[in-house]
Amino acid sequence: MTATATAADSTGSTWGARRPLLLLAGLVALATVMVASVGVGAHFIGPATALHALSGSGDPNDVALVRDIRLPRGALAIGVGAALAVSGVLVQVLSRNPLGEPGVLGVTSGAGFAISVGSGLGLTVNALGELLAAVVGAVAAAALVAAVGRRSPLRMLLAGMALSSVLTGLTLGMRLISPTVFDKYRFWSIGSLAGREQAPNTMPLLVIAVAVAAALLLSRQLAAVALGEAVAHTLGVNVTRVRLVTLVLITALAGAATAIAGPILFVGLIVPHLVRRAADGSVPWLIGFAAVLGPVLLLAADTAARVLLTTGEVPVAIVTAFLGGPALIWAVRRYGVAQP
Repeated sequence: MTATATAADSTGSTWGARRPLLLLAGLVALATVMVASVGVGAHFIGPATALHALSGSGDPNDVALVRDIRLPRGALAIGVGAALAVSGVLVQVLSRNPLGEPGVLGVTSGAGFAISVGSGLGLTVNALGELLAAVVGAVAAAALVAAVGRRSPLRMLLAGMALSSVLTGLTLGMRLISPTVFDKYRFWSIGSLAGREQAPNTMPLLVIAVAVAAALLLSRQLAAVALGEAVAHTLGVNVTRVRLVTLVLITALAGAATAIAGPILFVGLIVPHLVRRAADGSVPWLIGFAAVLGPVLLLAADTAARVLLTTGEVPVAIVTAFLGGPALIWAVRRYGVAQP
């Protein structure tokens, strides 16, 4: 085993021995929630009916509802949930701050601001335009924050919070000045998956899949960087390159997720806390668990959002905030605020 791998993984722990079983349990939970999301809604569809609809047989309305709306929406929830959770892990490990998430670094606000500007200029007329605008905005925000706070994780977080506040204010100002132009982005700005299943989201989902895979490949080197620059240099890790690649991955994940669903700020904060004990100090396992639990959380929240009100759906960002606040308090009280 290499020195870097040794730094990334802890041994002789009860949690460490249980990690494969816990990951399997997470995958089972993900499959269960996915099945529930296909059936639950204003129009309930039983498991047998859903299976017939997937094969193209049965009531044409059920077939259309399952194959054209709920199944694609579930796939979007999986992609967005994984992107937000993994990007949250990367931010917390990189900054060595357990309260870090993409929104704190200004990445999410940068993506939203760029999409708003693009919509005002008529540049974001399709999903590809939104993705490009989100990535450009996220990259610009991340680059500015990294330039200001490159010497200190604390300075980086403060710069990110300041930039996020400024961009959020500018975005709101543009929407108030020209409400007609930005009308269709009002619901998007809250954070929701409703109606997004009809858009061509193949490119954002592909970006998320590649970025998650790259994060797993980078995880052992990132674990060494989390131990401190001196230790990382001793282990032969190029700290500057690892930080740069990690920022690129955070930007890609947060930008793609924002382009799909709008700003959903809580998943990237709570999921790393919920899986940290199960990961047992291993950054690769932390990323793996987050990539599974993030979709579980977002799928469950999106399913609940369909049935909470009889008059219509609740934006999923409101549900995640409502459920995530108590979960974060429980995690802190139960385990303490552990450093990544």
